[in-house]
Amino acid sequence: MLRAPAAHDTNGGGRARNGARTDRETRARADDHRALRIWLRLLTCTHLLERHVRNRLRLRFGTTLPRFDLMSQLERYPEGLKMKELSQHLMVTGGNVTGIVDQLVKERLVERLPEPGDRRAFRIRLTRGGDKTFGEMARAHEDWIISILSGLTRKEHAELFRLLAKLKSHTLEIVEGKDRS
Repeated sequence: MLRAPAAHDTNGGGRARNGARTDRETRARADDHRALRIWLRLLTCTHLLERHVRNRLRLRFGTTLPRFDLMSQLERYPEGLKMKELSQHLMVTGGNVTGIVDQLVKERLVERLPEPGDRRAFRIRLTRGGDKTFGEMARAHEDWIISILSGLTRKEHAELFRLLAKLKSHTLEIVEGKDRS
């Protein structure tokens, strides 16, 4: 069972008062179940990677990860997506998407197009400028991820990829099995 954060983990992550680095993983103890410690390590790695990408996007491009993710979805669908489809792909509410789309429309990075046959719906797609801007961000993003993962060998990449695929498959079996019950 996960216990309360250790006494030195006073800020929930980052650095404790004594200067020691803390993260989600430090909340586990050696006698906690190994599965729990693995889960916390996965969360920590995800958090660290995401924080790095968020910072880089902000500093280099003056943008946010949600804006990058939205443009990434649109890049995959050159014909654009309806707002509802975009929300589903991003796994967020329509309200979240609307605010980001409004900003990107103002910056002329995306455009709203009327949806034939449905006067209430719009199709959102990247503009030429948006496509160019996203291409620059995507190349930089790829470089950042490659740099982070360069600490592993090609063999370790393959093994990690294989193990995560196995974990994903097993998790889906459990989740989908419970959802059907």
